[in-house]
Amino acid sequence: MQHTIREVRAFVVRGKGADYHDQGGKHWIDDHIATPMSGYPEYRQSRQSFGINVLGTLVIEIEADDGTVGFAVTTGGEIGAWIVENHLARFLEGRPVTDIERIWDQMYRSTLYYGRRGIVLNTISGIDLALYDLLGRLRQEPVYALLGGPVRDELQFYATGARPDIAQQLGFIGGKMPLHHGPAEGEDGLERNIALLADMREKVGPNFWLMYDCWMSLDVEYATRLAHRAADLGLKWIEEALIPDDYWGYAQLKKQLPPGMLMTTGEHEATRWGFRQLLETGVDIIQPDVGWCGGITELIKISALADAHGTLVVPHGSSVYSYHFVVTRTNSPFAEFLMMHESAEEVVPMFSPLLLNEPVPVNGRLRVPETPGFGVELNPEVERTRPYTH
Repeated sequence: MQHTIREVRAFVVRGKGADYHDQGGKHWIDDHIATPMSGYPEYRQSRQSFGINVLGTLVIEIEADDGTVGFAVTTGGEIGAWIVENHLARFLEGRPVTDIERIWDQMYRSTLYYGRRGIVLNTISGIDLALYDLLGRLRQEPVYALLGGPVRDELQFYATGARPDIAQQLGFIGGKMPLHHGPAEGEDGLERNIALLADMREKVGPNFWLMYDCWMSLDVEYATRLAHRAADLGLKWIEEALIPDDYWGYAQLKKQLPPGMLMTTGEHEATRWGFRQLLETGVDIIQPDVGWCGGITELIKISALADAHGTLVVPHGSSVYSYHFVVTRTNSPFAEFLMMHESAEEVVPMFSPLLLNEPVPVNGRLRVPETPGFGVELNPEVERTRPYTH
């Protein structure tokens, strides 16, 4: 039976834990992490001080003609909700649920004059994910079945957080730490970065992966020095060292890295065209966020392009929204798990309390559930508002 889309609705959720950018005080994810704003001392201690948490979470619901509802969450807040209700809903309502390619293309082309990247692509991504969730629920199949089925029985994970030593004990294959000190903090900051890495290497031994997430905070010269200093300590990769638009800098950095060290990036890149530019720099692993890069419809194309370049695809966090994709792709051999516990010492669901039934790795591994759609539900106890209607 061919189902059509009855209505599209956009909600905003705010408050501690509602968005992984908004975790409140004393959380490792907001503790003096190097950022593009680290050159300004007044914005160095906390990402929330410069507004990492201002947008809030965007929840998109898509209802079919039989009352079945699919949904997804992304970053977008009121701005994203306005775009959904006032612009993009027209391309969905009345259309067959299966018109996913056509809907994506129309949303993208119709927003080119003010979009192409950023919050517009976040919003398009959220709609796309909600469509896949809806289609899976209508067909009573998990999203991974819609994508061709799994290529492995389970996912294995590395952990992103402040305690790789704890991640090792919990069964993860590696630990990615936030870089705390950027170029503006000089040689003393560089020495502190290396000292932290050395201390962690001593705790985890020689074979456990250690990586540094630089979150767009460095320049080529500093990143090169950091990488060479870290090479003797077995740093596996240096991630997102430069701002996303500096493709030329990434190409230069790739040439200057020590042998064997990987260059990874792409968390804040979007669309197949952006990733085409990025892949031409020689990057070893791309890390698109499925909630920001264009959704699953676009991630399929990005992954195929990366595969043709011999490049791995390890999506940025995003819980079930990436799990269902990663398990279907041979060039995505492992996945990222964001340790959202405030001290990164326990495995907790990434989107808690917003989502219910969210699976988490056990001993660093996860068999993706067969539940229809993405397999999660919205927590009715979490307050949400619908600021606009159409």
